[in-house]
Amino acid sequence: MVMGELLVGILLGPTLLGKIAPSVSFNLFPLTGPIPIAMQGITTISVVMLLFVAGMEVQLPMVIKQGKVAIVTGVTGMIIPFALGFGITWFFPEVFHYNDDKHRLLLSLFMGTAMSISALPVIARILMDMNLLKTNIGMIIIASAMLDDLVGWLIFSLILGLMGQGGHSINVGYTMSLIIGFGLFMLTIGKRLIDRALPWMQNKISWPGGVLSFCLGLCFMAAAFTELIGVHAILGAFIMGIAFGDSVHLKEQAREIIHQFVTNIFAPLFFVAIGLKVNFIDHFNLPIVLIIFGIACVGKVVGAGLGARMAGLSKNNAIAVGFGLNARGAMEIILATLALNAGLISQEIFVALVIMAMLTSIISAPFMKKFVEV
Repeated sequence: MVMGELLVGILLGPTLLGKIAPSVSFNLFPLTGPIPIAMQGITTISVVMLLFVAGMEVQLPMVIKQGKVAIVTGVTGMIIPFALGFGITWFFPEVFHYNDDKHRLLLSLFMGTAMSISALPVIARILMDMNLLKTNIGMIIIASAMLDDLVGWLIFSLILGLMGQGGHSINVGYTMSLIIGFGLFMLTIGKRLIDRALPWMQNKISWPGGVLSFCLGLCFMAAAFTELIGVHAILGAFIMGIAFGDSVHLKEQAREIIHQFVTNIFAPLFFVAIGLKVNFIDHFNLPIVLIIFGIACVGKVVGAGLGARMAGLSKNNAIAVGFGLNARGAMEIILATLALNAGLISQEIFVALVIMAMLTSIISAPFMKKFVEV
């Protein structure tokens, strides 16, 4: 689905329509005036809600239940690709045609983060298709991906905050304490308050509009809070999504309605808008694409596979876990889009990250099938 939505944007954007009929493309999607401002607003709302839905996929009790295996796999599956991405960008910035020493540290941190995260929705879908979701190896992959995404989005939000993209420059220590405090509050007291409110909301208020309004209202409030303290709005939405998704009182039907509302209305707008922004032919750089794809695959497969092996899995199952966590999908594209909008990465790096996200998602299932031992 994401591939199709991106393709529509690419066909209508500067890559194709802009080449064939530039005047038509400019009239449909002007670069100045109120239309691009409105598009930016829509894509911002879309990405906030996408991260809210991604947060709802995170189930912290599952991470805790899997214990040592998930933690070791998740930690090594993040540290090794992070170190590779950071190290190559820091020591060899010319590989990415990057000469701005001012933001070199931030770019290195970003590339490390981009190599580390996985795509929970894509991974869950792959495991369901392979009938592995409820197996031990499936639970390990899901729990490790949750841990990696939680840490990865926190780091990325702080990177944007350090660039002043959260509204203003931040004091790291002060902001970290606020974020940790907000996270702890939402996952303890806030979660209990949601647990108390949801049964009443689902039984007394109009269905499903009342519950949808309640969820998205709190999502935007949390996003506004993190934006206020200098961190990107996505982190607030992500934490609020975790609090909601972890609630035992959120009906499965309500969860599905929220998921369908966001993924079928706002997600397509976001992914189509990506294709409208970038010329994927002019900014395609094969060496950069191969380097990013290589770092991503080697870092994640070796890192997560090594962790799973250390935690007691067989060699083949450990490799299968590595390939399972290597799927990046929509989450990587969202990350890359936010970095591009913030001016942190070039369009060449952006195109390479989008291609990497798609290729890693495509190869994940075949390689898992080859190595997994159930």
